Amino acid sequence: MTSLLRAAAIRSLSPVVSRRVARVVVAGACVSALAGCSLFGKENKHPPTELKPISATLSVKQAWKADVGKSGPYVMAPVAAGNNVYVSSNGGTVLALEGNSGRTLWKAKTDLDLTSGPGSDGSVTAVAGEKGAIYAFDTSGKQLWKKQVNGEVLSAPLVGNGLVVVRTTDTRVIGLDAQTGDRRWIYQRSQTPLNLRAAMGMVYAGDGIVMGFPGGKLGVLAPGNGVLRWESTVSYPKGVSEIERLNDVTGVPAVNGRQVCATTFQGRVSCLELANGQPQWGKDFSSPTGLAQDDTSLFASDETSTLFAFDRSNGNERWKNDQLRYRSLGAPIALGRSVVVGDFEGFVHFLSREDGQIVARMKTDGSAVSAAPVVAGQTLVVQTRDGDIFGFVPN
Repeated sequence: MTSLLRAAAIRSLSPVVSRRVARVVVAGACVSALAGCSLFGKENKHPPTELKPISATLSVKQAWKADVGKSGPYVMAPVAAGNNVYVSSNGGTVLALEGNSGRTLWKAKTDLDLTSGPGSDGSVTAVAGEKGAIYAFDTSGKQLWKKQVNGEVLSAPLVGNGLVVVRTTDTRVIGLDAQTGDRRWIYQRSQTPLNLRAAMGMVYAGDGIVMGFPGGKLGVLAPGNGVLRWESTVSYPKGVSEIERLNDVTGVPAVNGRQVCATTFQGRVSCLELANGQPQWGKDFSSPTGLAQDDTSLFASDETSTLFAFDRSNGNERWKNDQLRYRSLGAPIALGRSVVVGDFEGFVHFLSREDGQIVARMKTDGSAVSAAPVVAGQTLVVQTRDGDIFGFVPN
C-alpha cells in the first residue's frame, strides 16, 4: 500500500479530502508503473494474467549481471550514453557500467538517499537526492559539485549542452551549469490542484528541451535561458471530480524528425509539430507509463497493461496485445524488430513490432521492472526494483 500511495501527489486539498482522494487513486486509478506498485492489491478486482508458454522465435541471451541497490519507493531508470550505461539506487550508489560487458567503470556514493535515476551525456552524470540535492560526477566518478534546488526531484536530470536540467514536483524547471552547478535560469509554472507524483521525462530536440506538464500540456524550453518557446495541449481534462480530471503527460516525449508525440494519464495519445506545437492527430487513450517509438509506430500500454501499436502518421491502431493484462507493465522500448517491456514479476517480454506477438521472454530476479530498458552498445540493459542490472543481447 505504501508504494501505491506514493503514486500520486495530492496538492491544494484539505488533509481529510487528501486522504479520501488518495484512497480513490489507489483503488480506481492506480498509476502503478510510475511508482512500481502492483495493480492487484486488496482494492483491485483484476488478478494478473498468468503467463502461458511461448514458442520463442527470437533468441535472447543474458550477457551479464550487476547490482546497484534497491530503488525503494522511486523509479530508478538506467540511462545510456554511447556504449556505457549509468544506474543508481535509492541508497545513494551511482554506477557507470560498460554496456557490452557489464564491467564497472566507476562507482560513487552520495551522502543522501537518491530520489531519481541518473542523467548523463557521457561526460557529466547527475542524480537527485533527498531535499532537492543535485550531485554531478565526472568521467571517473569524482564528484564535481553538489547543489540544492529546494524542492523534491523525482525526474532524472537531463544532461547535455553544458547543462544539468532538473524539475521539481512544485513545477519548477531549473538549468544548472554542468561544470559548476551554478544556476543559469529557472522556469516556473503555476501548480494544478492535483497531479501525478511521478517522474516526468525531458528530452533534447534540436535546440530545444521538450517536456510534458501536468494538465495534459506539452512544451519546449530554450536551453539558453529557459524561456518557453511554445506550449500545446495533448489532452484536455474530463469529468467532474479532481480524480477524473487528473490528466498529466507520462513518460518521455517521443521525438522523430519534425514530430513530437506524447501520452497522458486519463487522456489521449497525440502527435504534434515539433516546430510550433500544432496538433497533427490525437485519440483517446490513457497510459500510466508513456510511450516508445520507431520510425513508423508508437507503442504504449494502457491501465490494463494491454500493449498497443499506433501508426505515428495518423494514430490508427496497428495491433494490440492483451496477453499481459494487469501485469503492471513498465515503460517500453523499441529495439530492432521488437518492442520490449518488463512486468511486476521481473519478466522481460519481447513482442514483434509487426504484429505484437510475444517472440521471446527473459526472467530477471523476480522484482518489478518499472523503468524503460535502455540500449548501451549492442546490449539491452534492464534494471529491477531490487537493484539487479541485467544485460541482454537479442540475436
